[in-house]
Amino acid sequence: MKKDLLALRNLSVDEIMEILLEAEKIEEGKTYDLSNKIVASLFFETSTRTQYSFLTAMAKLKIKELNFNPVGSSLSKGESFYDTVKTFESLGVDAFVIRHSEDEYYKQLKNIKVPIINGGDGSKDHPTQSLLDLYTIYQEFKNFQGLKIAIVGDIKHSRVAHTNIEVMKRLGMEVKLSGPKEFWEEGYDFLALEEVLPKVDIVMLLRVQNERHQSLFKLSNAEYLEKYGLTMAKVNIMKKNAIIMHPAPFNRGVEIADDVVECPKSRIFKQMANGVFIRQAVLKRSLINE
Repeated sequence: MKKDLLALRNLSVDEIMEILLEAEKIEEGKTYDLSNKIVASLFFETSTRTQYSFLTAMAKLKIKELNFNPVGSSLSKGESFYDTVKTFESLGVDAFVIRHSEDEYYKQLKNIKVPIINGGDGSKDHPTQSLLDLYTIYQEFKNFQGLKIAIVGDIKHSRVAHTNIEVMKRLGMEVKLSGPKEFWEEGYDFLALEEVLPKVDIVMLLRVQNERHQSLFKLSNAEYLEKYGLTMAKVNIMKKNAIIMHPAPFNRGVEIADDVVECPKSRIFKQMANGVFIRQAVLKRSLINE
C-alpha cells in the first residue's frame, strides 16, 4: 500500500508514535541503506530548514535525490504542476517530497502512484514540522498527556499552528493560543501572553509572516516584541522546566529577543537537528514496505 504523508490528521495516534519511536532509534544509531531508491524533491516555495533537512536525511539513508528547481524549468513554458510531477514519476522516482503554496495541492495528484510526502502546503499542513516538534517535546517530557503548550503569534496563516493544534489535542495536550487580533481565527480562544506563560510547559513562537500579509500588520518590530514577543523578562516568569520552541526561520527582535534564541530554555536548534531524524523516519516509512 502506498504510504503518503499528506496531513497528520490522516494518521492515528499509534501511527504517529511509531514515527517518533523510529526517529528515536535512528538518533540512537539505527541505519538503513536505501541506495536503490530515488526521491524527487520538488519545492515550489522557498525553504531552508525543511528542504535541506530532507536532503540531509536522504544523504544519511543513501537515497539518490533529484533536487528540482522551478526557476528555468518547463513551468516557464506553461507546463502544469500536475504534469511536472507526472514527468518525474515517469522517469522512475520512488517517492516525492513536495512543498507548494497552494492549500492541499496534493488533491491534484491522486493519479500519482508513488508516495508523496508533504513538505508544507499553503497555510494548511506541515506534517514533518509537527512531527519534529512532537519529537522534541517527547524527548523532554517522555509524555504528551496533560502537557500544556502556548502557541503564540500568527495562528491564522500558520500551517505549523494548524497542524499542531489538531494533533496535540489528540495526544492529550492542552493548547492555549495568544497573539495579535489581526492573527486571531474563528473557533479559537486567545489569551494574553503574560497570563499563559507561568502556566505552560512549552511556549511555541510563530514567525510574523510579513511576506504574506504585510498590509494587515501595523505594529513596529519593537512594539510586537513588547506586546507579543518573548523577552528574557518574560522567560523569567515561565515554569522552571518549561521549554521554548520555534519552527524557524525566526525574526530576532520581533517575536523573539536575540538573547532568548539560545537561552537555556530554548530548544530551537535542537528542533532543527531533530528534523533530520524525523525525516529519515518518514522517508523510511514511505519507501520500505513492511
